[in-house]
Amino acid sequence: MEAKAQARFVRVTPQKARRVVDVVRGQRAEEAVSVLRFAPQAAAETVRKVVESAIANARVKADQASEAFDESKLVVLEAYVDEGPTLKRFRPRAQGRASRILKRTSHITVIVGEAETNGAAKQAAGTKGRTR
Repeated sequence: MEAKAQARFVRVTPQKARRVVDVVRGQRAEEAVSVLRFAPQAAAETVRKVVESAIANARVKADQASEAFDESKLVVLEAYVDEGPTLKRFRPRAQGRASRILKRTSHITVIVGEAETNGAAKQAAGTKGRTR
């Protein structure tokens, strides 16, 4: 059973968030949370909250379907960061000029599910989203 969680309009640049998301992609969900808890990057806290939300969503989905839920079997199947809208601001510069400041936002998406032993299914799951 797969469960998805999203954090939209997060005030962190997508490039910085992707560095954090690349670390946890493919890991066990519990392990990913513990790695993110001690990661020094500022985006790690937001990504950790999204992973924890996806785990909670999987628990609720299993309860609704009256299935057994084992958190230790959950794996981060997909995790990707898309670019959100950019806030444009201006900063005063020398000689009466102004320069544009781009405050970028991100949409962070995490999908957790049970680990599959079939290698072909794992390859198919890895093709969606960013490939870097």
